[in-house]
Amino acid sequence: MELSDKEMIEMLREPRTRREGFAVLVKQYSEPLYWKVRRIVLNHEDANDVLQNAFLKVWNNLDSFQGKSSLSTWLHRIAINEALDLIRRHKAAHSSTVSTEDDPGVAARLMSDDYFDGDEAQARLQEAVARLPEVQRTVFTLKYFDELKYSEISKILDTSEGALKASYHLAVKKITEYLHLYE
Repeated sequence: MELSDKEMIEMLREPRTRREGFAVLVKQYSEPLYWKVRRIVLNHEDANDVLQNAFLKVWNNLDSFQGKSSLSTWLHRIAINEALDLIRRHKAAHSSTVSTEDDPGVAARLMSDDYFDGDEAQARLQEAVARLPEVQRTVFTLKYFDELKYSEISKILDTSEGALKASYHLAVKKITEYLHLYE
């Protein structure tokens, strides 16, 4: 059963239909959120963990959803923030060894990942994206892979369109420079 966001919100607000509404929400949004998160964290297991944490946070904060943004925007914001939190935790845990930006093995790990179905060029692109600072990586991912408009990204990340355009431009420049190393 596919519901509109409005119908889903009504079910989530009503105590006797909350669980059913949440089950529908998870079913409808799991796959698109998974792929948004996966492009940020790169790893299947990490993406699943992030998604589980995001849905747990959504469940625990249903009463605080005020409807100032769409349900979809709210879910995306939570999932992306969870993905960024995971990256920060990984960086902190590995700060004495290798950071994500300096990890030369992203492409190799992707090529050996059973859930990665791309070729070496796509793996190199993902490696270049992984080397970007968090904000640039997120903006690039949402704009390039998910083909979102700057206005949509602005709502998800709660930042100005001008700042997003600048981040995207810098990300493209860095990725291009990185990929030229492999020509």
